[in-house]
Amino acid sequence: MHRDGLWTNAVMVYVFFCVYIFITIFPFYWIFISSVTPKHKLFSIPPLYFPSYFTTENFLRMAGNIPFSSYLRNSLIFALSSSAVSVFLSFFAAYAFARIRFRGSNILLLLFLLSIALPPITTVIPLYELYGRVSLLNKIEGMVVAMSSLITPFTIWILISFIKQVPAEIEEAAAIDGAGFLHILFRIAFPLILPAVGTMFVINFITGWNELLYPLVFAVDARSKTLTVGLTEVALESTAYGKPWDLMSALSVVMIIPVIVLVILFQRTIIEGLTRGAIK
Repeated sequence: MHRDGLWTNAVMVYVFFCVYIFITIFPFYWIFISSVTPKHKLFSIPPLYFPSYFTTENFLRMAGNIPFSSYLRNSLIFALSSSAVSVFLSFFAAYAFARIRFRGSNILLLLFLLSIALPPITTVIPLYELYGRVSLLNKIEGMVVAMSSLITPFTIWILISFIKQVPAEIEEAAAIDGAGFLHILFRIAFPLILPAVGTMFVINFITGWNELLYPLVFAVDARSKTLTVGLTEVALESTAYGKPWDLMSALSVVMIIPVIVLVILFQRTIIEGLTRGAIK
């Protein structure tokens, strides 16, 4: 009876994971199939779950409908710069909050954490007026500053917990041996929390890559628009089937590729960072 109960529990666990994997993977599979299916077969009845004919026409038409190369370049610059700036600044701020005691540090950290709960839409109008006065509208630099300020508080919060896990005795021993502050900061503290820094870089890149609000508001033309804005422009087109799902699917597949490549490149760092975060 006990063995039957264990077997039943194991079957339920496998069924649960199969359902979970299907719900997670199927939307990506459907988007990919839609991107390589000819337009006239996209809405076949019954649906073609395993099409026998593939085409690249949807990708070519998608690239012809929007300035694809410019949007792709802008998205990469925007996401990479935002994640790099936020992680770089957050490392200094997190180290200061974790290691240096100064008056008002708790209040300042609390204000940073409260800013995480502030909806980005509430800052759009003031930022738009400010950017108009300092000539940052329609410039990627302005969007990078706005995006970095949005994701930096959360990055600081995460890095503080990792820096506190590093024994302070290591840095104190290095100081006794004559190491300076910058040597301790970059040669001792930074390598020890490198998995957390890499993980936050990937998370911030994905956040910036998927960001729509700031590029939609601050970008005016192809010089600064990103792929997320391009997706909205493609979606505004009307066809006999409603939305141009073939073009939207092709662009979605292109947008997924950089994220998958980055996660594969940083997979060991991400696993190590998440593992360290789970074990205290």
